[in-house]
Amino acid sequence: MKTIFEKNNGVTGVCISDEVENLDFLDEKFIRKTSTNLPQLSELEVLRHYKELSDRNFCIEKGFYPLGSCTMKYNPKVNELLASLEGFSALHPLANDEDCQGALELMFKLQEALKVVTGMDAITLQPAAGAHGELTGMMVIKKYFEVKGDNRKKVLIPDSAHGTNPASAHACGFDVVSVASNEKGQVDISDLKSKLDSDVAAIMMTNPNTLGIFEENVLEISDLMHKNGSLLYYDGANFNAIMGYTNPKLMGFDVVHLNLHKTFATPHGGGGPGAGPVGVVEELKEFLPTPVVSYDGEKYFRNYSLQHSIGNVKGFYGNFGVLVKAYAYILMMGTNLKRASEDAVLNANYLKEKLKGAFLLPYDVPCMHEFVLSGDLQKQFGVSTLNIAKSLMDNDTHPPTVYFPLIVHEAMMIEPTESENRQRLDDFVNVMLKIAKEAEVNPEKLLKSPHMTPVKRVDETTAARHPDLKFVE
Repeated sequence: MKTIFEKNNGVTGVCISDEVENLDFLDEKFIRKTSTNLPQLSELEVLRHYKELSDRNFCIEKGFYPLGSCTMKYNPKVNELLASLEGFSALHPLANDEDCQGALELMFKLQEALKVVTGMDAITLQPAAGAHGELTGMMVIKKYFEVKGDNRKKVLIPDSAHGTNPASAHACGFDVVSVASNEKGQVDISDLKSKLDSDVAAIMMTNPNTLGIFEENVLEISDLMHKNGSLLYYDGANFNAIMGYTNPKLMGFDVVHLNLHKTFATPHGGGGPGAGPVGVVEELKEFLPTPVVSYDGEKYFRNYSLQHSIGNVKGFYGNFGVLVKAYAYILMMGTNLKRASEDAVLNANYLKEKLKGAFLLPYDVPCMHEFVLSGDLQKQFGVSTLNIAKSLMDNDTHPPTVYFPLIVHEAMMIEPTESENRQRLDDFVNVMLKIAKEAEVNPEKLLKSPHMTPVKRVDETTAARHPDLKFVE
């Protein structure tokens, strides 16, 4: 096809010449007849433009990121270097086993490490993220009962659970039955007993739960479920609180998923990628998706010979780059994985004690790696939790998860992780106390926050009810 180059006000552009013929196969609207009038910029100016845009993004390297429910810990940069090694990054996913022994060895040893920290007897690395791990685990549970000829239809889920729990159970065809929380913010045993019958396949629990509270009756729950012939599923989103101190197997769980992109310091957010390995007890290992990575004493290989496998749940063998980063983190930390949990719990309790006078603390008990405040005290001044979150953005702090869990009104879920030092925690405390004071003396300022960000206050209600999704040519 013939094109011509022309200048318009000193700027060179490209257009289709009027002399070009035989364009019947193109729609008229796609044929440019004028200059594109593209700006002419040096490489340096382009780099400066994108660097300025990147500086507007908030990240863990820029400031405090206490995003409860999603562990946003610091990710050591050496992990990125290792994952980018050519032997890993350039490895073709369809390579024969004998041509990728290094990668298979890494995956096998990661499986073994995750078996140690969870207490489980077998692991799959396939699931792409936490919710995908949940779905995989529930598929395993469903197939287990199908093979037994026991068509159970219900799954019990605490009312404090992550929203993905009921979604995963429902996607597998189960009926979801909610279990109430007691005055301690834990599973109400009497309510659980009232809903436990021969049709219950499993209970899905997070421990510590989304309030950051350890379920002290977990062994009683496990005993009740197993005597009923039911299984226990462990949502591993909060595993960062218990590494090395206990594990799901000791609590009586049969299936567990982990979030490698949270607990084991591999970057997440912005859509991924993540990794949500699933571990199971001995009785369920034949139901895992295939292949799993095995070792026969001489070579590592992809094992497809599981008798009751639910089949493949992910293209190829999982998000391999994330697996490399997680394994590097585990090797780096060693027994200090226990210290990571210890420091995360210490940091959370430190913040809780510093803030509980200025904000309502619905459950004033020792927490684990996170805790939940309420903005109800500030509501009397017309300031909501959303206003508090927006104001945090004016103070170089990412807002925590808000309005979750649903059982706490005006909830703010705060998780400092083990990555932060005391000075950074004190800075956060001072910011929160300043906001609490402003709510009393100058609430109008908070109602219009944020004031310092590139994009100011947006109308969330209109955006949710009337999203502008039209295509613009």
